[in-house]
Amino acid sequence: MTRYVLIRLGQGVIALIVATILVFALSRLSGDPLDIMLPETAPDEQRQEMAEYLGLDKPIYVQYIVFISHAVRGDFGKSIFFYRPVTDLIVERLPATMMLGLTAMAISMLVAIPIGVYAAVKRDKWQDGITKIFAIMGQSAPAFWLGIMLILVFAVQLRWLPAGGYGHFRNLILPALTVATFPIAGFMRLTRSAMLDTLSTDYVRLARIKGLSERQVIWKHGLRNALIPVITYSGVVFVHALTGSVIVETIYAWPGVGQLAYQALNWRDFPLIQGILVFCVGLFVVVNLIIDIIYVYLDPRVRLVKG
Repeated sequence: MTRYVLIRLGQGVIALIVATILVFALSRLSGDPLDIMLPETAPDEQRQEMAEYLGLDKPIYVQYIVFISHAVRGDFGKSIFFYRPVTDLIVERLPATMMLGLTAMAISMLVAIPIGVYAAVKRDKWQDGITKIFAIMGQSAPAFWLGIMLILVFAVQLRWLPAGGYGHFRNLILPALTVATFPIAGFMRLTRSAMLDTLSTDYVRLARIKGLSERQVIWKHGLRNALIPVITYSGVVFVHALTGSVIVETIYAWPGVGQLAYQALNWRDFPLIQGILVFCVGLFVVVNLIIDIIYVYLDPRVRLVKG
């Protein structure tokens, strides 16, 4: 078990290093950052000052060494627009994004898992057909369209909830539902598929032969093993909810990291964009490492193979 965790930790560190190289290289391959940050009419003196300030006047390998040496200490430079440390800006916005992501994850799992189990039990019946339709609709609806429709219905027409903002639980409901809709559909389909595979296994048949109630067979023996792929998928969904909610946070004026990324792109804030990208990749690596460890504890078969 310890060996497996150390191996996954080493793989995570390698993945993070490769990711920083890709972020660093792509930001340079896309063109001179000075062309993005400065207007075409900027004088040469201003370009030279900006290049020295960002360290862009040094060779590319020196730039990367400086970048990675500062990044491991949590220093991604200063934002050009805010003129504040990038790390401070991300840390300030992170609680709002975490609140939105965790709420969306809780909603999606609490709704989707029971429905997915129910759909598997009612396989090929009309109840199963309705859940399939809902899953397809949930995965097909674009986040920007769904967000606008929810605002139109619940904020403009019914006036039940605010159209945006931050600071009250009521402000959280609409953006959390918007973020949760796609994961709900994914969790439903994955839970249904995993339950169908689990219910056809020998140990489930043995549990029925022993005389256990159908409720115990489904929720105790079946769901526990069916949750393994669901837990794995939840890591990807959680990171997506935290790092991929740029559109949702912008629509609802939610002051999170996603809105900060949108602002950084609009303002051509090169250090801020670079810092947010590295933060998102690091978060993805850490969450997947945690999910892998949970995976081993949930499935003894994996523990035997990996341990």
